[in-house]
Amino acid sequence: MQGGRAGLNSGTEDPVRETVSADPVREAAAAAAAEAERTGGLGRPGRAMNRHSPFFIGMTAAAGVAVTYGLVELITKARSVLILVGVAFFLAAGLDPIVRWLCRHHWPRWAAVVVTIAGVVAVIGGFLAAAVPPLAAQTTALVHALPHYIHDLQNHNSAIGRLNARYHIQQRISSLITTRSGSLVGGVIGAGALVVSTVSEILLVLVLSVYFLAGLPRTMSFAYRLVPHSRRARAILIGDEIMAKVGGYMLGNILTSLIAGLGTFFWMLAWGIPYPVLLALMVAIFDLVPVIGSTIGGAIVTLVALTVSLPVAIGTLVFYIGYRLAEDYLIVPRVMGRTVEIPALVSMVAVLVGGVLLGIIGALIAIPVAAAIRLLLHEVTFPRLDKS
Repeated sequence: MQGGRAGLNSGTEDPVRETVSADPVREAAAAAAAEAERTGGLGRPGRAMNRHSPFFIGMTAAAGVAVTYGLVELITKARSVLILVGVAFFLAAGLDPIVRWLCRHHWPRWAAVVVTIAGVVAVIGGFLAAAVPPLAAQTTALVHALPHYIHDLQNHNSAIGRLNARYHIQQRISSLITTRSGSLVGGVIGAGALVVSTVSEILLVLVLSVYFLAGLPRTMSFAYRLVPHSRRARAILIGDEIMAKVGGYMLGNILTSLIAGLGTFFWMLAWGIPYPVLLALMVAIFDLVPVIGSTIGGAIVTLVALTVSLPVAIGTLVFYIGYRLAEDYLIVPRVMGRTVEIPALVSMVAVLVGGVLLGIIGALIAIPVAAAIRLLLHEVTFPRLDKS
């Protein structure tokens, strides 16, 4: 009976086993279902590969070369897009301290992001509202003054008329317009395309900044997960310190720009220099570029001051020289000295190198990048060199 029962059991189970073993995929699926039921998830990792095998070493080297080549090609071809993404992340990191301050005061993060972005949009809208009317007024004044300029050009008793009679300025301009009308039209079309491209890039940066700002904690958490567990805590501390330096630099740079704009506004208002609101906003925006921004803005305001009088222009030049010295030795060390902790020479070299590599954008982000590199050198590289 037992032999018959065993034979019966073996007769009923052997076809199932043969069917499962005959289909390796079904066998693996059954094993996967059992593993998921036992672990309650996606199973346990298998045994690691032998990293000392010649095959693994060769494949790792080949993969490293391929990945490096692919990254170089990607950075080369997508350089312009990557710059926009980097600028958007830089802006989000700079605005994140405001969002975190609001979150500490019991604001939801989405509400803090909305309020911060609304403030940025209000500042940009205020600049446009202040800039468009003066520009429109100047353009209208130029159109109305064109007949007067043409009359002076044809009047041989005026200085410009004598120059026209001697160098035939009017004939040269007419010939240029007649012979190169096609190139002028092409230039106008190219300028229009440049304006459209610039506006599109600005909108893209703003949209990406909003997304980065809203999801910055999740983005940083994902970046920290890429670090090995044994070094993750230190990476979090260093990464948070770098983000704090970027945010502090951003807020400090905005504060110094506001000081420059307000100083320009009150100076122009006191001496009757035209368009004080427009030029003050222009100086504030130029001052966002370290080292050279306020200098360029001051030169433009000095040239505009020449329309008032030469003494006013000289006084304006002296005012901006004094402000440049005060910003370098008083305002910036007090506002950003404890946050960025970058020597003046390093700041100047970083701005120049960043400007050569990436233009104005490189000059804007040069100092926080230099601060991050300095932090990594002091926390990672120098301790290892001291122990070696």
